[in-house]
Amino acid sequence: MGIVVTAGTMCKCSFGAVPCPIMVNSQQNGIVSNSIAATIFDNTTANLSTFGMCTSMANPAVSAATAAALGVLTPQPCTPMLTAPWTMGSSTVLFQNKPALLQNSQLMCMWGGVIQIVQPLQQTVQAAQ
Repeated sequence: MGIVVTAGTMCKCSFGAVPCPIMVNSQQNGIVSNSIAATIFDNTTANLSTFGMCTSMANPAVSAATAAALGVLTPQPCTPMLTAPWTMGSSTVLFQNKPALLQNSQLMCMWGGVIQIVQPLQQTVQAAQ
């Protein structure tokens, strides 16, 4: 069982400096604990805008800045490159025919970062995975 994620829940990237709240635009009718429920399709930069500074050498901006700094890792502003839906959404809870996003879901950034839920805002509604 996983806890359903709602709008405003903080997410983190393994290469990002700060957490980022998730904005929900994949659906607007499903409400959980007085908040709009997220789905696995809340996976764009409109949903997760930035994690502050990026430290991934797979990010061309970071690798170029690091090369210019003679090999000293030089973080650059994060611009997530999200290419697929979140993994491990609910198989039983759907909002407008879209699987609910769960606390154990993950999302990959093209620059190699793994994005995870820091802690869901609500703690009461659980969904069977």
